[in-house]
Amino acid sequence: MSLIIAIDGPAASGKGTLARRLAEKYGLNHLDTGLTYRAVAHRMLIHGLPLDNESAAETAARQVDLGALDRAVLSQHGVGEAASKVAVMPKVRRALVDKQRQFAATPPGAVLDGRDIGTVVCPDADLKLYVTASAEERARRRHAEIVASGGVAEEADILADIRRRDERDMGRADSPLRPANDAHLLDTTTMDIEAAFRAASGLVDRVIAARTTS
Repeated sequence: MSLIIAIDGPAASGKGTLARRLAEKYGLNHLDTGLTYRAVAHRMLIHGLPLDNESAAETAARQVDLGALDRAVLSQHGVGEAASKVAVMPKVRRALVDKQRQFAATPPGAVLDGRDIGTVVCPDADLKLYVTASAEERARRRHAEIVASGGVAEEADILADIRRRDERDMGRADSPLRPANDAHLLDTTTMDIEAAFRAASGLVDRVIAARTTS
């Protein structure tokens, strides 16, 4: 029987790292759903299509191969900016949600992380986590990542960007970012990744144990 774990949370909360580690530990597939929207934007950009063309964006969404998402390419800043424009389109969201649900349903199951997994994509997931941290801590982490990779950035600028993204994600009409009613809240403001991973693993183990005894 497949196991589906839904992880939601704001930008730079650590949900992606947590999702990848849980998928590896429990032998599940992993999908960063944010990359699926970036993949749509990337297709639009390389074909020179206007980013406000919802019909073209929907076509691009249906052509995206979830098994061939190149994180290095899709993580580029310009792709992210373009993705923020196509991600608000209802037809794009519906097309990608269909693909994300198919991915989740494929044995042996999956860990999906994003902003509407527990509420929209997989409302019947076996376990739902909402991973968060203070905006200041998320900005500090993102700044540290950039510096560690040789980049240059102002932490204040990152903080302002994170707050803008939070406002946009939580305030959008279609699939806003919010915890599912039955999600477990994991506030990582004062946790390192190991502590967060132990806490999340404990919740997964409880789900697996309950299945075994039922």
